[in-house]
Amino acid sequence: MTGVFPFLVRRLLAAIPVLIVISATCFVIFRFAPGDPVTVRAGPRASQEQIERVKQNLGLNDPVVVQYGRYMGRLLRGDLGESYKRPGYTVKEIIFPKMWISFQLNLLPFFFIYLLGIPVGIYMALRRGTWQDPTMTTSLLLFSAIPVLVMVPFLQWLFALKLGWLPPGGWNGILSKSIILPTIVLTVPGIVGIARLTRISVIQILSEDFIRTARSKGLSENVVINRHTLRNALLPLSNGVILGMLGLFSGTYFVELLFGIPGIGRESYESIGSRDYDMLMAFTIIGASTFILAQMVLDIVYTIVDPRIRLTGGGV
Repeated sequence: MTGVFPFLVRRLLAAIPVLIVISATCFVIFRFAPGDPVTVRAGPRASQEQIERVKQNLGLNDPVVVQYGRYMGRLLRGDLGESYKRPGYTVKEIIFPKMWISFQLNLLPFFFIYLLGIPVGIYMALRRGTWQDPTMTTSLLLFSAIPVLVMVPFLQWLFALKLGWLPPGGWNGILSKSIILPTIVLTVPGIVGIARLTRISVIQILSEDFIRTARSKGLSENVVINRHTLRNALLPLSNGVILGMLGLFSGTYFVELLFGIPGIGRESYESIGSRDYDMLMAFTIIGASTFILAQMVLDIVYTIVDPRIRLTGGGV
């Protein structure tokens, strides 16, 4: 069978055993990792009897295989479990609102990274051999080398305390002023990576025989660049775009912590520290599923960008 729909069906069926292996492996690792989430749930002053009672209620005294089977049974019904750290709250009630906040936080940087990074990379490639190329490369590397733990306090001091233009932190939504400073912090390093990748890709394409042929036919430089070079240079960039979309729902711990943003990155870090089993499994399942879907979309995008690639029985 050929075509997009059969390809998707094959990849989804192949993803099932992958997800089972990933979930089972992580489930066992979480259960045998150092630390005890029961003391977090029962409280630091709980007696041994109270701790055993909590374990019994949570089913943690059962064999790991039984625990995993019970978890997967709930998962198939759409139940991600209950937070150990916050009794009475389901994982869904905690994780999805925070993922939405992280999505809003990462959305503007995602667009700015490619909106600015691709043109900068193209300009650097076309200016190869001139003073502009090394100057821009050095400047970009200089900005990307500044650690987040240094950049964030400096921006807060300058724009919030010194100038009073922006709030130093907090979260009031994507349309508020509180989004500006985090957007700057998340955008600058990303522009450097995309610009360098674009530069390398364009330089490689410009050295190909078909580009020399196009120029020998008398085509203008704009036609050569826009019609022949950029289309072929987009192929490696499409990988970054799709995986970047995957990162929209993942958080950035230090940015969220320093700006006081209640996103998923901060929540995931705290869940690791408290050994919140169901939260950690939700991160694992959602992350693995999203990555697999992103790879499927990437395979389809490859066939659009490069018509020579076809979806076949063995994949792309």
